[in-house]
Order: sequence, then C-alpha cells, then structure tokens
Amino acid sequence: MVQQPMSPNSSNQSEQSEQVEKIYLPRTSESENLKKIRHTASHVMAMAVQKLFPKAQVTIGPWIENGFYYDFDNPEPFSENDLKVIKKEMAKIINRKLAVIREEVSREEAERRIQEIKEPYKLEILADIKEEPITIYHLGNEWWDLCAGPHLENISELNPKAIELESVAGAYWRGDETKAQLQRIYATAWESPEQLTEYKRRKEEALRRDHRKLGKELGLFIFSDLVGPGLPLWTPKGTLLRSTLEDFLKQEQLKRGYLSVVTPHIARVDLFKTSGHWQKYKEDMFPLMADNEEAAAQEQGFVMKPMNCPFHIQIYKSELRSYRELPMRLAEFGTVYRYEQSGELGGLTRVRGFTVDDSHLFVTPEQLDSEFLSVVDLILSVFNSLQLKNFKARLSFRDPASDKYIGSDEVWDKAEGAIRRAVETLGMDHFEGIGEAAFYGPKLDFIFSDALEREWQLGTVQVDYNLPERFDLEYVAEDGVRKRPVMIHRAPFGSLERLIGILIEEYAGDFPLWLAPVQARLLPVGDTQLDFAKDAVAKMRALGIRAEVDTSGDRLGKQIRNAEKEKIPVMAVVGAKEVETNTLSIRTRASGELGVIAVDEVVDKMKNAIAKFENF
Repeated sequence: MVQQPMSPNSSNQSEQSEQVEKIYLPRTSESENLKKIRHTASHVMAMAVQKLFPKAQVTIGPWIENGFYYDFDNPEPFSENDLKVIKKEMAKIINRKLAVIREEVSREEAERRIQEIKEPYKLEILADIKEEPITIYHLGNEWWDLCAGPHLENISELNPKAIELESVAGAYWRGDETKAQLQRIYATAWESPEQLTEYKRRKEEALRRDHRKLGKELGLFIFSDLVGPGLPLWTPKGTLLRSTLEDFLKQEQLKRGYLSVVTPHIARVDLFKTSGHWQKYKEDMFPLMADNEEAAAQEQGFVMKPMNCPFHIQIYKSELRSYRELPMRLAEFGTVYRYEQSGELGGLTRVRGFTVDDSHLFVTPEQLDSEFLSVVDLILSVFNSLQLKNFKARLSFRDPASDKYIGSDEVWDKAEGAIRRAVETLGMDHFEGIGEAAFYGPKLDFIFSDALEREWQLGTVQVDYNLPERFDLEYVAEDGVRKRPVMIHRAPFGSLERLIGILIEEYAGDFPLWLAPVQARLLPVGDTQLDFAKDAVAKMRALGIRAEVDTSGDRLGKQIRNAEKEKIPVMAVVGAKEVETNTLSIRTRASGELGVIAVDEVVDKMKNAIAKFENF
C-alpha cells in the first residue's frame, strides 16, 4: 500500500503547536517521584478542603496517570471559585513546610481513631485493607489519612506553581449508583511549572481536537437522551465514514482468505455459560431477559452479546471439519453490548454498543505461528494506511496470582509462548502487561499514542486454547484422528467507534482524501452553473467518488468558507468560464489553489489518488 502523508492539510494553529519545544510529561505510573508528588499533593488538598469546609468528609484520593483526584462528601457543591480558594489554602499549607510522617498502627487502633474523628467512609476503606499493619500518613501533627504511599518527606518539596485544581465532577461512592453521591475534585501536580504549562497547552489542544465537538461540527454522529447514554446514532456522513473503513478492511480480508459471517445480537445465556463469559464477565453484560421470575431465578433466558466469539464457534462446530479446511478465518463486523457505568462513558471511546471488526481463526497447532504472524502483518498494514505510526506492542499476559482466568497452566504457557515467538520473529519493540490478558487467553495489544501523547488500545490478537476445549471443538487430522484446533481472536480496529473517535482527534477532523465522508464539493457561482456542476458530480459518483454540489444559493465566498469549515478535501469552483471550457477551478486543503483543470482530468486524478491512499 502507498502511505499517505501525515495530515498535510493541518491548520496553522496545529503547525504552531507542533513547533513548540517538546517538554516530557511522564505518566504517574512511569515516575516514582510523580507518585510521591501526587500522593502528597492529594493529601494537602484534602487537608485544605477540610480546613475550609469543616463538614466535608474525605473518601479516596488516588493518583491517576496525569494527576490525582479526591472524593468528598460535602453538604454544598464546590464551585469554581471554591477551587481557587482551596488552591490558595494549599499554597499556605505547603509554605508551612510540614513533615510527612508515616505511622504503622494495628487495625483496632486505626478503627478507634477513625471513630474518634467521625469519618464513616474511612471505616469502609479500612475494612477493605487486607494487609497489616495499617499505614497512616500525617501532615505534621494536624491531618492524617489511611494511605499506602509513597509520599515526599516534607510538603515543602511540592511547588505550588506546579499544581492546578482542574474541575469538579459527581461520583458515586464505590461507583455504585445506589450509594451516596460525592464530589470529585480533579487536580494535577508536576515537578516544575514548565511541565504544568505544557500540560495545560496539551489540554487546550485536546479541546480543539475533541471528537465530540468535531463530530458534531462535521455532522458525523449524535447522542440522544431518549435513546440512552453510550449509544451513538450515526448520521449519513458518519455512516459513510464507517462504511469506508469497513469496506477497506473487508477488501484486505478478502485478499487474505477471510470468510464473512453474520450473527445475532442476542443469544441464550447458556451459550455464555459454556464460554465462561457469564461466570467471568457478568457484571459488564446487560441484564438477563427471562420469561418469568422462575426462569430468572434459574438464570435461563437471553442476553445481549458482549462478544462475538461464541457465535463464530457455533458456525465452526456446525460441521465436522477436516484439516484441509483449516485455517478457517471467520470475520464479522459484529455489534456487541457492554453495560458500562454512566460515569465511565465518554463520547465514542467508551460506549455501551459498539461494532468490532472481529475475526476468529481456527487453526491446527502447526499453523498457529504462521497465522499469528499473518494477522500481525494485516494489523500493521491497516495502521500504515490510517497513518497511525506511533504505537507499541504490549504482551498482555495473565497474573498467576489472580483467579479471574480459565484453563490450565499448560495451555496458558503454550499460548503466551506463541505470542513471544511472534514478536521476537518480527523484531518488534514490546513490553509485558501482567494481568492484562483476557480471561480465556493472552493477547498482543497495540497501544497507540496520539497527537497529544495519550495512549489508546486499538488492534489486538489473542491466542486461545481454552474456548476450543470448553466447546469441544474438533477437526479430523491427516492421519484420521480427531484433534483440537487452536483459536486466534483478532480485531485490527478494535472497535469502529473508538477508532473513529481517535482518528477524528488525530486528524483534527481533517480526514485524508480516501477516508473523507465528502471528498469533493462543487461550488457554482450562480444558478446558471448548477446543471454543469451536477453533471460533473454525476461523473465522479459513477466512479465511486463521494462528491456533491453546494445548492445553497449562497455567495461564492460563503460557500468556500463553509467547505473549509467542514474540511472538504477538494473544492471546485464553477463559473461561466469553467462551463464554457468544461473545466473546474480546483482548490484543495492539502495543496491550496491548483488552477483550472479539465473535468475528466480532475475525475481521473481523484480516482487514482483515492485508490493509492494519496492526496489530490
């Protein structure tokens, strides 16, 4: 495939932001010092809140990758002005240079102290702490909280100019909608003011690129309260974008021997009991649909599918397969449903119904390595066409200490070994993510870093010995003996919804020509040029080019501004001279003014550029 240039049609604002000297912003998990800074800053913030708002009770205050938060139970909601007051109080506390003192106490002593200060949430937190002794961190002799640390030795090591209180949001205690609603203060803290400035710049750029904002401006998708949260509705333009991505991958799969299938959106719960999803994944699934109370009590009925694999397994199992039929590669753009908590939903990147570019390969053990490598090659090819270059490979393995997995140590060792061999054969940079495996098998996940250095998981490949065992899958080997196939689960996109959300932000809404929902718009100077423009568009559409005519009747300047705002890759002005000479005056977002070009030549150039994933 021909690779397309990286967003050459970006705005001046984007170009300027790229010229800013890069300042490294490590994630909390990558820096022990940041962990200490953010743990300590969260305690200082909580101390400030309780000093200013004596009725406020503290709950939890963990670090997150770009900062920290603390949840409070306070009678009155915190305002933006309150955040400014809290920050000033934090600076005063930091200037007092209080020591951070770690103390170990017994569970009974911790419980006594908590009851003494009347903090019921801390009692619940204490009950969840299994290790002893209990650790408490004090700020001087004035404030303390349960915490595992780590912390700075003295709060004077915090730089008040490197701390920012960002926002207030609602949060349920324990994430349970039936429990108390708390107020969550999000904040960030850095090693230097320069890092905070860069962080704030990236946040502003993220707002400019926000796919929720751009998706609305470009008319790609909407959400409706009447439909429900986390359930996007795709407009005609958004559907064109989805279809283009689907068609692109379907063509690639066709070249590589994949067979398309279609499966239902619901199934008997027994299917997912056999697969293990009901036992291991039940909390993330939509509730059981049972005929009556007796059926519900016996857990009999139907559920919305959370994954496609059990359905593809049934297609494989519908006949006794021969080794000659393997590898069998079944593929589907299958919509699945996950009952995400409303507070965890976010635009297209976290939804309740999404479409996975799912495929399940049924292979002999001897075919496993070569098929796995072929799948990785497909994923890398897809990333190349989408201009997604900045990614790393994560070997998502099980945590041996956890009980969330199914299957024997032997099959897990075999599956993890296959993934290790693949990345070593390809010479890929990779790292291990212990505990990141699916419950039925290890994965090779592709972690993409976007224009703002945020990380997203996109493509994934999984090796699975367990589901073939649970569903008793077989094939007849060359020697006539029935044997067990191995499954490979793979999804280059991950999900269409998340991928599109990421692409909107990566391109800042400026889609490359081949992917743009509207690839060309003809702008007639007046009504007398409409028929000519419509004829030219008909020629383009006949060759699969997504073109349209601006029939608004607006002045040419406004038509151009609207096309620019909607980020149309190719604009063609049609005036009297163009009609007379059978030409179009071409202007593109990638290269600017290209001058007057014959209609047939424009059509040919567009067709070739789209086919090669190039700009016009």
